[in-house]
Formats: sequence, structure tokens, C-alpha cells
Amino acid sequence: MAKQYDVILVGAGSVGVPTAMALGALGVKTCVIDKMASPGQGENKHAIGGIRATHSDPGKIIACMRSIEIFSTWQQIHGDDIEWLKGGYLFPVYRKEEETLLKGFLPIQKKHGLNIDYVDADTVADVAPGINRQGLLGGTFSPDDGSASPLVTGSAFFRRAVATGHVDFYFNEMVMEIHRDKGRVCGVTTNKERYDAPVIIDAAGPFSRELGSLVEQDIPVFPDSHEGGVSEPVEPFFKAMLVDLRPAPGSRNYYFYQNAHGHIIFCITPDPPIVGIDKRETSQFLPQVAARMVNLLPRLKNVRVRRVWRGLYPMTPDGSPILGWNKEVTGLLHATGMCGQGYMLGPGLGEIIARMVTREVSPKDAVVIDEFSLYRDFGKEEGLK
Repeated sequence: MAKQYDVILVGAGSVGVPTAMALGALGVKTCVIDKMASPGQGENKHAIGGIRATHSDPGKIIACMRSIEIFSTWQQIHGDDIEWLKGGYLFPVYRKEEETLLKGFLPIQKKHGLNIDYVDADTVADVAPGINRQGLLGGTFSPDDGSASPLVTGSAFFRRAVATGHVDFYFNEMVMEIHRDKGRVCGVTTNKERYDAPVIIDAAGPFSRELGSLVEQDIPVFPDSHEGGVSEPVEPFFKAMLVDLRPAPGSRNYYFYQNAHGHIIFCITPDPPIVGIDKRETSQFLPQVAARMVNLLPRLKNVRVRRVWRGLYPMTPDGSPILGWNKEVTGLLHATGMCGQGYMLGPGLGEIIARMVTREVSPKDAVVIDEFSLYRDFGKEEGLK
């Protein structure tokens, strides 16, 4: 006999776990299914931990500002030290192209309440001591952004979801069938069990296309791989996430910060994208990113790298998430395609998803939902992905 729930949530990662937590807090009986052995063992564990509301589109700004509230107050409210570090995000500028781009985003960012300004070169140097001053024009700085530990956060969110008494997690299970009755979802069958519910949430990330294919839906999520790395711990000397938007051969932007333990954590955006699900590390990544980092912040030249890794970004054609009800399959709700930003979007989006399920959507929620619609025109790209 099938187990009965209000909601079946597929995926216990950066979006799935905080969504389960939010649903549980509203008393929604929720079943979470994940093919891994524990929460956050898919792409969440590859996140580097950056959390910013510094985006160029309203939906991401709104969702991430709420996420920052949750991350920054978590220890005070719930007692878990998730290693939140309020260091801000710094976008240093060396070319007029980036200056024009970043200044152009300021009106929309400020309109939606983001604490951000364009600052001069001296201020940039104060935020990032030792930064290369040659050609430095200034930059944007958003001091309320920060970072936390994806591993510790995921465990804290998982425990909180379970503690609501309304959420059950089922690990080492893969959804094999999605059942429908008169066009509406009514349950799933995994490799182990059947679960019934009138709502199914797709939080499957890079594997959403496979999930959608079970109900003849082609969800435009295409995984590509990005590499990250971490150094040995060194004495803390900067807190901000440094994001250099200048392109270089083989890559676009790159970014790095120093976490609460003194580790330098870094990542780069390959160009062209490395499409597919291959997560083996490459020999190109470290020399490529290290040269760029040392050029920007020469003090890093003697820091030793501890390890590197490679994870998947569930990408959409325009670089923005997909959030909303499927119009062809009643009861199927998509929350996927976070394009590598699931960790920072997850808590804020999780609460919006919970309100979508309980039909309590706010006007701000509606802005996010409209922007991230599955049925939007995917031809427009976000300016600050």
C-alpha cells in the first residue's frame, strides 16, 4: 500500500532541503526522495559557499535577500553555527566595460533594497588589502552579502526539517515512475516503494530533464561542469568575495574568498562551457585560475592549494532558474535550473515554494514566480549571472 503525503519532493539538495524545511514549518506533510545516501550529496556539496543578493534581476534579488536573512540569523534563532561570514561581495573594475555594466545595474538593485554602491579604488583596496592597484578604477561593494558552509548548512536545514514532525526523507531511492489520474499527478514509484500525493516538486537540478521525461515534459535544464578549489588555512586578511568579470582565454569570470577558517575557496567560469555530467577534475583548471587570482591579489602567490573538485551547474538557456506550476501536468511544480546559485537561492525560494503549495503567494513572490516561469522567453540573458 502506498504511503500518503501532501507533497512529494524529488531532490534533497540546495533547493530541496530548505523547501522541505519551509513546507514542514507550515504543517505540510512532505516526502523527500533522493538517490544519494544523505542530504546535500549531489551538487550541493560542490558549492563554494558564496551568498549574494547582488544580482541584476528582481527575482534573484528578492529571493536572495530573504536567503541572507535566514543564513545571517540562523545561529541566533536555531543555535547552529553554520559558519556565516558577512564579508560582502566586491566586484573590482579595471576596464570601462565593467564600470558601465556594474553602474547600470545599481538603479534596479537599489530599487529592491540592496545595500550596494560603486566605490573608488581606495575603498576597493581597503576591502581587499593587497589588491593589484595598476589600472584599478573602483568597483561595486555590497557589504551585507557573505558566505557560509554548504555542508554544515545542509545538515542544519535537514535537522530542522525533520524536527517539524511533518517531513520524511527517503534516501538511496530513485523515482522510476510518476503516476497521473485524469491529467493530475497522484504519486511516484521508486526503486523501493510507492508514495502518493497530489503535488510533486521537481528539485532534481541537473537531472530534471530525466524526471520530466517520465511525464513527457522536456524541461530545459542542461548540466555543465565547473571546478572549484580550496587552499590551506592562512591568517585571515580579507573577508569579501572578490569577483573579477574580465574574460580571459578559456574562461569568463572567476571569484574567490577567505572563509571563517582562513581557507581561500575559489571557482572559475569556463568559456566555452563544459557541457555534460563528467565530474572528473582537469589539469587545466588550477593553472588557469591560479594565474588570474595571483594577478589580482599578489599576496596569494605562496598559498598552497589543498584540493580541487568539479561539480555540475544545472543551466537554463538564459541563466535564470525555473520556478512554477507545469501547465500540462497538473500538480507538478518545478524548482530547478538554479545555474550554480542554488545554495544562495534555496532558503528564499524554499519559502516561496511552500507558499505556492499552500496558495498563500505574496506580491513579492509573484515577481519571482513570473520572472522564473517555465514558459518565459528564454532568449534574454541575465546581465550579472
